[in-house]
Amino acid sequence: MRIGITGSAGFLGWHVKAWLTTFRPDIEVRTSDRDCFSCDEALNTFCSGLDSIVHCAGMNRGDDEEVESTNVNLARRLVRACHDGQPDNLPRIVYANSIHIDRDSAYASGKRAAADIFTNSAGMKFFNVVLPNLFGEFGRPFYNSVVSTFCQQLESDVQPELHQNATLNLLHVQRAAEALVGCAIEEADDGEIRPQGSIVDLQTLLCKLQNLHESYSVLQIVPKLETAFDRELFNTLRSYRPLEKSRIALQPNRDDRGVLIETVKSDGISQTFVSSTHSGVTRGNHYHTRKFERFIVCSGEAEISLRRLFSEHVVTFRVFGDEPCAVDIPTFCTHNITNVGDQPLITQFWTNEIFDMKDRDTFPEQVIL
Repeated sequence: MRIGITGSAGFLGWHVKAWLTTFRPDIEVRTSDRDCFSCDEALNTFCSGLDSIVHCAGMNRGDDEEVESTNVNLARRLVRACHDGQPDNLPRIVYANSIHIDRDSAYASGKRAAADIFTNSAGMKFFNVVLPNLFGEFGRPFYNSVVSTFCQQLESDVQPELHQNATLNLLHVQRAAEALVGCAIEEADDGEIRPQGSIVDLQTLLCKLQNLHESYSVLQIVPKLETAFDRELFNTLRSYRPLEKSRIALQPNRDDRGVLIETVKSDGISQTFVSSTHSGVTRGNHYHTRKFERFIVCSGEAEISLRRLFSEHVVTFRVFGDEPCAVDIPTFCTHNITNVGDQPLITQFWTNEIFDMKDRDTFPEQVIL
């Protein structure tokens, strides 16, 4: 099966690609960027041979007239390219729409009109996925979500200001990606679906994020994550810490008995384990979509490397057992640990959930490409 993603460099498109890469590696993924829509030949080539297209490309900020016309024109061009590229076997269109279509705005008008274009395209199966407000890892502050804005400010030691309260319907972007891909691959009737998010007011949201930040960044306590929504907020918050800050200094407590080091303090359910690694051996080369892990080298010498999915930028830390530190592993960042010393490497690993063989949340990906 072949699935195309428009707007693959954007927030939602990136996560759709990540979801497919993680959970459906058997599916061939084809991506398009902004330049693709400016060239008929390139767009026709992109559409040719696809079974489904997840249409995430769009414009939601800017001049009203431009916002409206851009979303309409993208739909028109996509439909035309599908008919030109393979008129006898049209791909199904899965449209990433928004609950804002229920409002009176240029953005809403453009999104409604785009959905009508897909609906009225002869012979084309169309799914209109009306999404709540999205949040998640790597969103663009002051653009994608107020969650992104709050997280970026907190991690930059800027206190967010709340000028008025409002109620939001928030959905983690990976849940949105799952819904979109589900429509792209399942043999279902076309129509409209509306995934449900979590209802929260801005005041409560900001308070939650402030408490998560205070616990983790200031007190160095992993907070209790009682719900999936709490976990998603926490992982979103952590995604705004540069990878270079994943290393955390630990304070040795020394007396005549020896040394005691607090490695992890947590308010929730967690699991800690220790490994021994032979010289020259590498563990890992995988990533997680929900787990929070911490690595602590207790004895020996190691290199711990991190790379965000789809990025070429690798961050490597040289760590030593007699210079205690912790390295926290963000979600959607592939990672490994290599024994670069002559002696066995003793490492303590901590994760915020108990290991479940049936739901490992561990996906192979080389750190060094």
